[in-house]
Amino acid sequence: MNIVILGAGLMGRLLACELARAGHQLELFDAGGPEALNSAARAAAAMLAPLAESAVAEDPVVKMGVYGLGRWPALIAQLDEPVFFQQQGTMVVWHRQDVAEATRFSRQLDATAQRLPTLPIAQPLDASGIARLEPCLAAHFSQGLYLPGEGQLDNHQLLAATLHQLQRLQVTIHWNSPRVLSDFSPGQPGQPHWVFDCRGLGAHPQWSALRGVRGEIITLLAPHVKLSRPTRLLHPRYPIYIAPKQDGYFLVGATEIESDDLSPMSVRSALELLGAAYTVDSGFAEARIVELVAQCRPALPDNLPCIRQLGPRVMQINGLYRHGYLMAPALLDVALELFETGASPLANDFALSIHQLP
Repeated sequence: MNIVILGAGLMGRLLACELARAGHQLELFDAGGPEALNSAARAAAAMLAPLAESAVAEDPVVKMGVYGLGRWPALIAQLDEPVFFQQQGTMVVWHRQDVAEATRFSRQLDATAQRLPTLPIAQPLDASGIARLEPCLAAHFSQGLYLPGEGQLDNHQLLAATLHQLQRLQVTIHWNSPRVLSDFSPGQPGQPHWVFDCRGLGAHPQWSALRGVRGEIITLLAPHVKLSRPTRLLHPRYPIYIAPKQDGYFLVGATEIESDDLSPMSVRSALELLGAAYTVDSGFAEARIVELVAQCRPALPDNLPCIRQLGPRVMQINGLYRHGYLMAPALLDVALELFETGASPLANDFALSIHQLP
């Protein structure tokens, strides 16, 4: 088939790769350039942490996250260029004055475990347990949790690798070329057979329920910091995560602001993120600030993703909120099932909304 995909962010690139491998002819339109500088997919730490997210996210997100954690290795293996992928669990720590926040977090995990008994169980850590897993944390923390099985990937490497794959698969890509659904009449003579809309907030004019949720990420270069796995610091006002990547790079983030403001990062946000990172490991004092990124993630009123079918040949995938990398493989496979058969058993497993619009 001849297929058009609108949006070359995370979902657009993954979907284009799968459809092109299946032999379809693809055209991909994006309002930005190949570096995805204006995409929510770039402003992310790409942590694959369904258990950690279960403390704040709805059960469908957690279920899709568990599925995605198992699916990512196969998706990455299909790419020609390497993508950093790690599955060594997540560390959760807190300062002594924030014990109440840790108690609340643990209770939320316990409640989720009652509803979703297949999730791994968080393991309490004392000072010696922390020192065994992450020696650099032992000087500052005497209690923590280890969340086994969780993972992460390098989102910048993934975006570059999927772009390389699309080029090798001879997908026609139109950069700096915004398009809307009304530009196409799928199924008509001279028109594509199918159109997929993966534009995120770019689809807001046609999907008014979408809103922006601002997120901010700081990339640090700190080769002397020896933190080896994603670490979350619990705090009542500015909980953060630190995601170690390859070659001494770290992503620090977790600001979540109900705003569609796309201006640069504020001084307050930068100070809070950097100050919190310093309390986790004082070695970050000598880190070099490589990049400060602010971007808005597309969210729907219930903070859950949704797939809409606008007639038999138009599909919209949106609302990934702050869980894009966690849920993307699940949404990808649901979309492919709908495309190929018109139904999706996976969507029922995830309690994922599929809206049929006239």
